[in-house]
Amino acid sequence: MGGRISPLEVLSLILAICVPRLWETALREAPVPGSASSLKYVQGAALVGVEGVAVEVEVLISSLLPKVDIVGLPEAAVRESAARVRAAISALGLTFPTRRVTVNLAPAGLRKSGAGLDLPIAVGVLAADEKVPFEALRGRAFLAELALDGRLRPVRGALAMALAARDAGCEEIVVCERNGPEAALAPGIRAVGAGSLAAVLAHLHGGEQLAEARPPERGSSDPAPPCLSEVRGQEVAKRALEIAAGGGHGLLLFGPPGSGKTMLARRLPGLLPPLNVEESLDVARILSAAGRLDGDRPLLCERPFRAPHHTASPAGLLGGGNPPRPGEISLAHRGILFMDEFPEFERRALESLRQILEERRVSIARAGVSCVFPADFQLVAASNPCPCGWFRSQRRDCRCDDATVARYRRRISGPLLDRIDLQVFVSAVPWRDLESPADGPTSSVVRERVRFARARQERRGVACNAEIHDRDLDHHAALDTRSKELLGRAVDRLGLSARGARRVLRVARTIADLAAEERISPSAIAEALSYRRESIDS
Repeated sequence: MGGRISPLEVLSLILAICVPRLWETALREAPVPGSASSLKYVQGAALVGVEGVAVEVEVLISSLLPKVDIVGLPEAAVRESAARVRAAISALGLTFPTRRVTVNLAPAGLRKSGAGLDLPIAVGVLAADEKVPFEALRGRAFLAELALDGRLRPVRGALAMALAARDAGCEEIVVCERNGPEAALAPGIRAVGAGSLAAVLAHLHGGEQLAEARPPERGSSDPAPPCLSEVRGQEVAKRALEIAAGGGHGLLLFGPPGSGKTMLARRLPGLLPPLNVEESLDVARILSAAGRLDGDRPLLCERPFRAPHHTASPAGLLGGGNPPRPGEISLAHRGILFMDEFPEFERRALESLRQILEERRVSIARAGVSCVFPADFQLVAASNPCPCGWFRSQRRDCRCDDATVARYRRRISGPLLDRIDLQVFVSAVPWRDLESPADGPTSSVVRERVRFARARQERRGVACNAEIHDRDLDHHAALDTRSKELLGRAVDRLGLSARGARRVLRVARTIADLAAEERISPSAIAEALSYRRESIDS
């Protein structure tokens, strides 16, 4: 018995001999971390809110057990890219590495979402496996989702991510063909569109080169907005509409059903000056981040007009979700937000407008991510005077008691009303006015007056009078003695707040600009005050 070797001793002897040799072999064959042959860097981008963020994709292939590790706070869609990348590479007839593949998405502290990192991960894996020349990756960024057969699919936010790649020093970005016109809007970077991963590899190997994407002409097929001349009667409301367009002021239209509130509001875009190139890019960036950009017409000329339903949730109105997406008020950026049935919106959403109207932006904070959405819009609201709609109407009797009417009006708080410059009661139009031929000015005529008034404001160094800062109001809206006395008496008699008085000054400045007057006359102050007296509480 003493001369026999037990099975346990045999196993221990084998391990003592073989394990050190296997370990030495693994160390000898494993790539050196950081060497050009083992670690490859590919430039990609991710979307956070409406802003693009450059993401450096680091790929390391080592001689450990076969597995794909994606690190750097990837969301579910990014973690799933490993399966898509493996299938797409195999569809090309290439062999996916049978070793450990580690993918790091830098900066590691930023959560990455979306499938746009599929293409840079695939290119990085092939480059680390020495199937793509690393020199061909310098100065290039990649952005696309991969199908299992190797086709490229578009992603939302291509414009914002192309701008991020440009800021990271890239000279070219490779995107899906359908994202090509959108990415080509980014100045300072060349965008090329590809239909498949095979076409991208051919481009990188110096074979058939991808064609540079070109954006279509700006606003070439924008539909014409409805004309103001189609509105019969409502001379006071049409005048308020012109003032709102001339100075960028908020407008509240309240009156009985069928009086033309919605019809008036939908004519406002035709009175506003068109978007310039910078504003068009700003609007396109937001629409792209929301997945609403028309790939054939990425640059708009006319200002956006958003009309959310009053049952919209606060998240749908303000923005939210995971990852956060812009809401209706951000989609109305540089344009108009029309809120019909104003008191019917959720109270929390309405009260949120108070801060947004002042700051012109929305801050969204979620677990692990926070972002800021732009919200520089012109508010146009419409409301019935009571729940049944016939209060102060000469057509039908109101069925609401005083308590019901008061409760309905309190849905719009005083501080929110105080931030709306123009408040107009829209009465029902008599039949004799409806059947008479239209004889009012067309939208093009009013738009020319608005353009002239806006040009005067730009010469004073402000985009529009509604945005004049309080500290500059005394300079841009100086009053003579008679105008000051009139405004002072009105503030005391009507009980206007300091904010309300300053907004009257801004509206009066717009009225003077429309009349080509350098000084604000008492008549301009009186007209501006008339749009504060006819409030929903009257």
